[in-house]
Amino acid sequence: MIQAESLSKYYGSFVAIEDITFAIPRGEVVAFLGPNGAGKTTTMKILTGYLAPSAGRIAIAGLDVGKQRLEAARRIGYLPENGPLYDDMTPLELLRFFGEARGLNQKTLEERINRVTVQCALELVLEKPIGKLSRGYRQRAGLAQALLHDPEVLIMDEPTAGLDPNQIRDFRRDIRELGKEKTILISTHILQEVEAVADRVLLVHNGRMKFDGTPEELRRDGSLEETFYQMTDYGRAPGGAEAAAGGGAA
Repeated sequence: MIQAESLSKYYGSFVAIEDITFAIPRGEVVAFLGPNGAGKTTTMKILTGYLAPSAGRIAIAGLDVGKQRLEAARRIGYLPENGPLYDDMTPLELLRFFGEARGLNQKTLEERINRVTVQCALELVLEKPIGKLSRGYRQRAGLAQALLHDPEVLIMDEPTAGLDPNQIRDFRRDIRELGKEKTILISTHILQEVEAVADRVLLVHNGRMKFDGTPEELRRDGSLEETFYQMTDYGRAPGGAEAAAGGGAA
């Protein structure tokens, strides 16, 4: 469902990511793991068509993103970190706005709104201004927007950032449920997230792939934390790729 071949992104002589290759089959939940600035967000933006790679190829559900971007985008639900929400809108207004922008007909749109409202537990806040919602409900509204068109692939960038422990538990439960029917790629630097939801781990550091395997394989030679520290040269590595490029945390 997701295929990345030798993805690279350069800003002049600076290497943001280089030679990132992986493939994710249908129905797998994959954690895209790495420290801040590792290149995760850059890769996510390339996968979703928001950013063009300097080299390499991406296919979503067999569609070449470089050549069939709009068709591939219809297969993707994207929840960026701190994704844009319109504070003056209610979640209901937001969903109708995005549904119309995606070209859903009225009958389908209302059916999908009803579906994602229940799926994301938005019933109690559906007609409250988004600007007055808690961080957890705002994140749920963002997830509902990403699910609205019933995509086959769901890509999420740091989906639990800023949530409290109860909200994190609920959100991880939602991800596990969604993983039963969708292919999911979650960018994170939180090791507990990997253990809680992931079937597989892709670990990147300084813009390059360091590991591709199961969480059990990642912790095979010790704890998950210790393996992560060793693979990311904790305390010795230079500033991360995107931080150095002025792109903020990945």
